[in-house]
Amino acid sequence: MKGEIIAIGDELTSGRILNTTSGYAARKLFDAGYSIHAMSTIGDKPRLIEEALLRAIKKVDFIIVTGGLGSTDDDLTNEAVSQALNRPTIPNLEILALIRTHLEARGESPGSTLEKLAWLPRGAEAFDPQSRVAGYQLIHDDTPIFFLPGVPSEMQELMTTTVLPRLAAWAAGPRLKTCQRVFRIFGLSEPNVNDIIRSLDLPKEIIIGYYPVFPDVHLSVLIRERDRKRSVDLFDTSCQMIKEALGSVIYGTEEDDLESVVGDLLVRQEKTLALAESCTGGLVSARITKVPGSSRYFTGSAVTYTNDLKIRFLKIDPLLIEKHGAVSRQTAEAMAAGIRTLTDSDIGAAITGIAGPDGGSDEKPVGTVYIALHCNGRSRVHRHLFSGSRKRIQTLSAHNCLNMLRLFLKNNDG
Repeated sequence: MKGEIIAIGDELTSGRILNTTSGYAARKLFDAGYSIHAMSTIGDKPRLIEEALLRAIKKVDFIIVTGGLGSTDDDLTNEAVSQALNRPTIPNLEILALIRTHLEARGESPGSTLEKLAWLPRGAEAFDPQSRVAGYQLIHDDTPIFFLPGVPSEMQELMTTTVLPRLAAWAAGPRLKTCQRVFRIFGLSEPNVNDIIRSLDLPKEIIIGYYPVFPDVHLSVLIRERDRKRSVDLFDTSCQMIKEALGSVIYGTEEDDLESVVGDLLVRQEKTLALAESCTGGLVSARITKVPGSSRYFTGSAVTYTNDLKIRFLKIDPLLIEKHGAVSRQTAEAMAAGIRTLTDSDIGAAITGIAGPDGGSDEKPVGTVYIALHCNGRSRVHRHLFSGSRKRIQTLSAHNCLNMLRLFLKNNDG
């Protein structure tokens, strides 16, 4: 079955409010095995509502409509539906009685704008007349149409508890089995990832999508088939082929992030980490400590921005900085070793570089960054030359530092 989602509200089309209800509905329907033909966002204009509804009825098997069910003058969904489908609005007596009881308890007389909530298009079935949350179902030309409130929390509740079960009962036949996984990739560009995936002999039923999410590439693997066992088998085989082909550039799936992956590796190996940052100004430390429970493995950090602090706090030989400069392989290595010793951690990591927009030279242009790790008396240092704004260079520096930590720990895991 395929459906359409229509979100109604001037607050959505003006950009004042973000339309989250359509995304929520689409995800729930997709996971349940339905296809979404289209999603549209329109203003509180009866003509627009009529056009959208009549167009959708001709093309899809079911429709989800959100918004415009309130009691104010700009809530026009019911009136527009009544006109478009030639279904006059009539009062739902149960809802009307409840509203009048509520008004009487507050000392108000009948005739309040709240009574508008009780007037529904002919044939409409209220989901729960006893509830304060508006919502109803209408069957028109053998097409179920679900009308939900625009308030996200109310809409989500009805979508989960009422719409999906009713839709499942309506579509009694087999639905598509959906299998999807998102691989998070860092260290390989989108075109290069695409070339590798194209070289694989993946089943034709597998749908691949690429989503650059700076500084990562997200790779979506999807299959939707009626044969559930075949769908799962093809999906698992394809995911394994992709993992083998891309290898270590895949750092996680779904909601994983680098800082969490690094944290898990540190916990598993019972190692501690300390950081010395210069050009990133504590950005890596902030990401590390964003993870709950990071105190189990993160001992601390220092933002040693000036040469003087590098010398006094990290005990770096001033002659080393004088000879090689603050942005150098030697200084990065000394920073990592210094913070490890100072904090008595298992691993010391350090970043020093030129984030710009000033401070570069022919020998060390803006974007030159050194990242170092020190562990068990040994150091490793990577030099990078990033481009772009100061923020972009800092973000890439932090991300590469975390990825360097991930690869180091992964290679030493087990």
